[in-house]
Amino acid sequence: MIDLLNSLKKLESYIISEDYKGYDPYDFLMSPLFKFPFLRSNKFIRFGFQQVYRRFPFNTRKLFGIKKSLNPVTLGLCVQAYTYLSKVFSDRKDFYFQEIEKLLDKLVKLQSKGFSGVCWGYNFDWESRYAKIPAFYPTIVATGIIANALYTNYKLTGNQQSLSLILDSVNFLKDLNKTYDGNEFCYSYSPFDKQIVFNATMKGARLLAQAYSVTKDNTLKEEAKKAVAFVIKNQNEDGSWHYSLGDKRNWIDNFHTGYIIECLFEYCNFIEGKVYKRNLDLAVDFYKNNFICENGIPKYYNNSVFPIDSTSAAQAIITLNKTGNTESAEKIIDWMVLNMQSKKGYFYFQKRKFYTNKISFMRWSNAWMLLAISYYLYKNKVD
Repeated sequence: MIDLLNSLKKLESYIISEDYKGYDPYDFLMSPLFKFPFLRSNKFIRFGFQQVYRRFPFNTRKLFGIKKSLNPVTLGLCVQAYTYLSKVFSDRKDFYFQEIEKLLDKLVKLQSKGFSGVCWGYNFDWESRYAKIPAFYPTIVATGIIANALYTNYKLTGNQQSLSLILDSVNFLKDLNKTYDGNEFCYSYSPFDKQIVFNATMKGARLLAQAYSVTKDNTLKEEAKKAVAFVIKNQNEDGSWHYSLGDKRNWIDNFHTGYIIECLFEYCNFIEGKVYKRNLDLAVDFYKNNFICENGIPKYYNNSVFPIDSTSAAQAIITLNKTGNTESAEKIIDWMVLNMQSKKGYFYFQKRKFYTNKISFMRWSNAWMLLAISYYLYKNKVD
């Protein structure tokens, strides 16, 4: 295996040197250009520019007035990574605890205001096909990722601030819309839409299950059961899930599938360990057989290798480690460090068939890879 500890050291140093601030693949709408009335309101142009620019391999953000900034998800992922590292490197525990305390303070300041519970969104306007979500308006995806990090921090260190934030964030679920199928339901992506996105709903279910593991409040348990049953009902026969239901987004991709598996794994640990074992096993088999190449390259889609993507790689490392497939996770780490890590420590965004997008994105590439490597070290206690 490659010198993983050196890779981690360089990545961690880079993130800290940037004070956790950075660019994001979807941050183009932060440009002052989009404050002009026509560009501020034209969905077609906003969506088009955002999608085209995230694929552009040259970083011209300074030319468009886009500044590096803090994304709450970056902070959450780093909290989770540092929690694992505090257990791996006991001699650096005080340092990691200090960083965690600093990041928790930032997360409290960056939380979305005016909702039923603690929640978070991204630091940029986001124009998607089926929703328009302004900067710092909350989503269950951002909130679920951060809450999972806080839960990890609480469970491994006993941090009471993290516990308080988790239990409060459950109340945010009241603000989400629900799409019912009988007694079962799917959470909306945000309070401002009615999308049926399976990985988003599973993040809500995981949050409920984690809170239930602490409080033993049966209301949380029953709510989680209904949400998970909805997602399981829509699992394909081969173990996969399409990205969404009721619209044209019927692709099957790596990291969203990984999110679902990870959330289902956690749910089964806390609530219904045996009920969905077959579904979980089927999903894991599909994941291993369709998203991981023999040489360790993580595929983006089940039917396409490219683009080779840092978030896909990171989630694959986490998913495979969590489900006992350590050897496959090691191959991905080796390939990513050898092919996708800069000498400066950061990870590249994506490798496409004919070129590599080497832009450093703090949330998408660096924070996710920091978490993936940290989790691997924690699970396997590599010296």
